[in-house]
Amino acid sequence: MIRSMTGFGVATAEANGTHYVVELRSLNNKYFKSQLRLPDELQALEAEIEPALRKRLNRGSVVLTLLYSDESANAAAQINLPAAQRYLKQLLDIEGLSHGAARVDIGALLGLPGVLVHNTGEDRLERARSTILRLVDDASEKVLAMRAREGRNIRDDLHRHRELIARRLTVIAERAPRVVEEYQARLRQRIEALLKDTDATVRDEDLIREVAVYAERSDIAEEIDRLEAHLEQFGEIIDTDDPEPAGRTLDFLTQEMLREANTIASKSSDSGISRAIIEIKGAIDRMREMVQNVE
Repeated sequence: MIRSMTGFGVATAEANGTHYVVELRSLNNKYFKSQLRLPDELQALEAEIEPALRKRLNRGSVVLTLLYSDESANAAAQINLPAAQRYLKQLLDIEGLSHGAARVDIGALLGLPGVLVHNTGEDRLERARSTILRLVDDASEKVLAMRAREGRNIRDDLHRHRELIARRLTVIAERAPRVVEEYQARLRQRIEALLKDTDATVRDEDLIREVAVYAERSDIAEEIDRLEAHLEQFGEIIDTDDPEPAGRTLDFLTQEMLREANTIASKSSDSGISRAIIEIKGAIDRMREMVQNVE
């Protein structure tokens, strides 16, 4: 089973009056690469989130964004009463201040250092840890489901190109033996035309020797066999139920297929084979582009 490296997933939850959103995006990459966008007070979770993502998503560039809004009582800061009372006492101790006419600005008082005590990041972290890690897992599951759907579409496209290559290879395999026969006929005609006005004749053994050299130089049977073997292995991989990532193996096979196709093109000067091999190379190029996005 092949999977795309492109995917998207969102998971949300409400816990203790706090709303959490985890958004996960993945794109193709040769290796696994993660980028975590976490609020400052939850940065400590990076050491747990990154391994969780790596365990579920083997390859690809992964971007995780975590958002939350706290509407619970925990969002409120605590008033440090001893600190506020000390500030007031110091104000009352000021000589010449008319206590009856004095007014205290509550906003200014709360803004003094140490009067408001906010919840520590450790407290919020402990409350959020289990919920966030569960959401990371849920978002990863949605990304994997999307990757699997896109993987099936890629597999169908790869099969179409693979079948085109197989059909063109059949044409080439049928055409190859006739190429040597046609070369022998053309060579005989050419030599006879050159010797037409002379008493010289061409010996069959000389003609056979020249044809044998041409046949050896233009023999593409091994390349056809190897290309067919690569195609068969390629088909087995994209149809297997093995969950292991196959992108790198498929990329390697397309490189090998292109190598064999180029060798066939360089060995054969036949126009029919040339047309078929151009189509084969075009299909291989498209397959290579697609497998770049296979996990």
